[in-house]
Amino acid sequence: MRLPALALATLLALPFAAGAAEPATATIPTYDADLAKSLGADEHGMRPYVLVILKTGPNKMPAGEARTKMFEGHFANMGKLAGEKKLVVAGPLDGKEGRRGIFVFNTPDIEAAKTWVATDPVIINGEMVAEYHKFYGSAALMMVNEVHGKIEKK
Repeated sequence: MRLPALALATLLALPFAAGAAEPATATIPTYDADLAKSLGADEHGMRPYVLVILKTGPNKMPAGEARTKMFEGHFANMGKLAGEKKLVVAGPLDGKEGRRGIFVFNTPDIEAAKTWVATDPVIINGEMVAEYHKFYGSAALMMVNEVHGKIEKK
């Protein structure tokens, strides 16, 4: 019975005998004034945006070629707006209470966001309607599209 106890004691002592390093400590990022300025960050690292919630609209298009083309246009439009650095983040929601997706736009101006949303085929066809909100969030959101392009396999 002494062998298992000795084996356990030996295993527990190995990290100390091997000169185990101290646990790693998290590095605290240093403030980068140039990056903050390039992202439009205020002193809190934040900036204003417009958040758009896309909700089910009055005209559900039936399954078929027209619906497929409408959604192809929807995704192409998002790509265009992201390429123009207008659309910062977009994605689907779970559909609860008719909420189907979000857009976060690089503007504090709801009227500007409305003109951009009006170019989307799902809005044009009444498949979805948009609800607009002022949103104050991290300026780092401005880097999402660049980073996403590096991690998306296509």
